[in-house]
Amino acid sequence: MNTNKIQKYLLKLKDSFLEESEENKKMLDVYIKFIEGEATEEEIEYANNQLNEIFKSLGLGVLTILPFSPITIPYVIKKAQELGIDIIPNWYKKL
Repeated sequence: MNTNKIQKYLLKLKDSFLEESEENKKMLDVYIKFIEGEATEEEIEYANNQLNEIFKSLGLGVLTILPFSPITIPYVIKKAQELGIDIIPNWYKKL
């Protein structure tokens, strides 16, 4: 793989993480508004979806540190798809 392609993928990954960071800040703001009793149903739904994405990212991260991860990750993803479970974060799908 040439260096230009690698740089392009790394820049996309960086942009995805920056976008996630902004969305995480918005999520925390919504939860604070919820505690104060000022959040709308749409805002709460957005925050819950963002929290779900964080859990997906954490789950994928845990899978990468397990032994035999090149074997286990594709297996887990295939089984999840068979069961109709989405375990891949949206930021990864955009890459």
